[in-house]
Amino acid sequence: MNNSSPAPKMSGLLIGGSGLIGGFLLHYFKTSTPEIDVRAPNSKKLSLRELNDIISYFKRHKPDFVINSAITAIRSDALLSYEVNYLGSINLARAALALNIPYIHISSAATLPPGEKLTEEDHLPLNASLPNYAKSKLMTEMTLKHMHEKYGLQYTLIRMAIVYGAHDHKIQGINRLLFNIVDRAMPFMLTKRKGVLHSYSNASKVPYFIHYILKNREKFSGQHFHFVDPQPVDLAQLILTIKSYMNLKTPREIYIPYPVAKAGNNFMNWVIKVFNRIGYKAHVPAEMIFLENFYKTQTLSCEKLKNSGFVDPNPQATIFTELPALIDYYIARWEHLNLFSSFSRKDFNAQHGMKKKVNPAEEAAEIFLSSPRKLLDNIHNKGIGPLEEIL
Repeated sequence: MNNSSPAPKMSGLLIGGSGLIGGFLLHYFKTSTPEIDVRAPNSKKLSLRELNDIISYFKRHKPDFVINSAITAIRSDALLSYEVNYLGSINLARAALALNIPYIHISSAATLPPGEKLTEEDHLPLNASLPNYAKSKLMTEMTLKHMHEKYGLQYTLIRMAIVYGAHDHKIQGINRLLFNIVDRAMPFMLTKRKGVLHSYSNASKVPYFIHYILKNREKFSGQHFHFVDPQPVDLAQLILTIKSYMNLKTPREIYIPYPVAKAGNNFMNWVIKVFNRIGYKAHVPAEMIFLENFYKTQTLSCEKLKNSGFVDPNPQATIFTELPALIDYYIARWEHLNLFSSFSRKDFNAQHGMKKKVNPAEEAAEIFLSSPRKLLDNIHNKGIGPLEEIL
């Protein structure tokens, strides 16, 4: 008789599980790794701003590894950026160091200068003029490296470029670009005609890489990796591809020089300040602090990733192959939230000759808009008694 018990599950802590990358990670570990149990407490249960939260959580649960994909909003002030992006991340690393467990940190290309084929050793100089977001992420990278060299912290740092993927609840990054194009908020091209290249990161592939890291923890300890698609993307080409797919007239192919765009951005900031003083609430998109990047190339080398032994689960996937699905997902989401001021899905479907099959919920929503009493009577007549299925 075999009395051997099954091997205990490996337990992990995921910070930032509600974000784009964190969402993919949580779904992957819940559905694809029965041997790993990952918990993703929200900020009410574990706040990176509260050291005691971190201490009490690690005392109680003692995870086998930590993944930190949490970030503050790009426009966050100095205090929030420091407390969450830097100090909170470092306190997580200190907790991981105390338990001698792997710490996997998601970082950003915001720590890098413009340039081509930037390596993992490249980074911006640390100075006071950096935006709060970039400064806090860069300081974290430097401190994690110091902790590895001085105290033996088992950490792996993954730098992401422009991240794309469905299920992002925030309008930021590539989603901000998509939203502005679809809602006709970009009349002209805020970039050069050609030659402005950027690297892109597929959020859906990140969980596979992290799982591979966990299986080979010693090999990846103290290492930094650029997690990007092999081929960079021309910004103007991407904008025009979205415009063509949506069959829109804007943005027109009039390329605004950077000095003009910068002056326009400064003017809009002034106008918004005036309106805010008389009671109107508005702001320029946070991404405009990186306006210069619309005119400068930044591509990340992924040679180190290629040589790591990691096998890309979907090498054919790029921002262009995923674009139709992303557009369909985000348009539906933003339309449900009534965020568009000038876009209509009906117009989009008509322009593309699409006749979308209406499901019962959408049909009910139409009745909800036009005849709420009819909908109410229909539901009452069908019966809304106890759900027998749960008894």
